Amino acid sequence: QVQLIESGGGLVQAGGSLRLSCAVSGRPVGNYGMGWFRQAPGKDREIVAAISGIISETFYAGSVKGRFTISRDNAANTLYLQMDSLKPEDTAVYYCAAANPRPVVRTTASAYNYWGQGTQVTVSS
Repeated sequence: QVQLIESGGGLVQAGGSLRLSCAVSGRPVGNYGMGWFRQAPGKDREIVAAISGIISETFYAGSVKGRFTISRDNAANTLYLQMDSLKPEDTAVYYCAAANPRPVVRTTASAYNYWGQGTQVTVSS
């Protein structure tokens, strides 16, 4: 059974940093496409960052490029999202998701088969 459990969310002031973790059970995190999505109240779920399976090609939404970094620790079977220079508009529930074992970056929610339950990130001004 594949399970994804996010952690690391919380309250931070603008300009601060947080690191989100996604602990994965049931599949090797390095072989599968993985992504971070977020959803703010009244907004659609949107891609934040993604990393492809095997070759680790990455993608970042324009709004977070240069501020966020997606990575994984294969030994720990954990996906990370390092978030720096946070802005109030980054406030949302952040979701970890897993796709298929392909060397292709997936940027749409429909490409992902498994989802975590989300972790709240709140950035105050």
